[in-house]
Amino acid sequence: MADFKDPENTLVIETTKGRVVIEMLPDHAPKHVERIKQLAREGFYDGIAFHRVIEGFMAQTGCPKGTGTGGSDYPNLPAEFNDEAHVRGVCSMARATPPNSANSQFFICFGDASFLDGQYTAWGKVIEGMDNVDKIKRGEPVRDPDRMVSMKVAADL
Repeated sequence: MADFKDPENTLVIETTKGRVVIEMLPDHAPKHVERIKQLAREGFYDGIAFHRVIEGFMAQTGCPKGTGTGGSDYPNLPAEFNDEAHVRGVCSMARATPPNSANSQFFICFGDASFLDGQYTAWGKVIEGMDNVDKIKRGEPVRDPDRMVSMKVAADL
């Protein structure tokens, strides 16, 4: 296992396409980072599909129903909009129309999505394995979707 700068704020995701490592940004979105770590430690994300994957835009996951309509049993989070740009590799929370509706779903940007800046809570960035994110099957919804096999906080490995 590689040495991570901050293992407590690093996620290691094994996907059906390979490993993806995300550096979380607790200084930008502390409540969102806490929620992601809590759910990862509970095994919530293990086996969850990438249910909405749009070429050139993003890969979305984190819905237990696999449809984009579900979340965890915890309450929705208040928005923590920040100045992190939505560019390739940035991880941000998916939500419904109300700004305080993020829960467990998140997406990884394939490219520039600056139109989302200041409207969605960016909480991390891919530091390893973006080539594996690029391999995730596309679709809305995705037929026979790729999945997160496991998501762990690096400090727990």
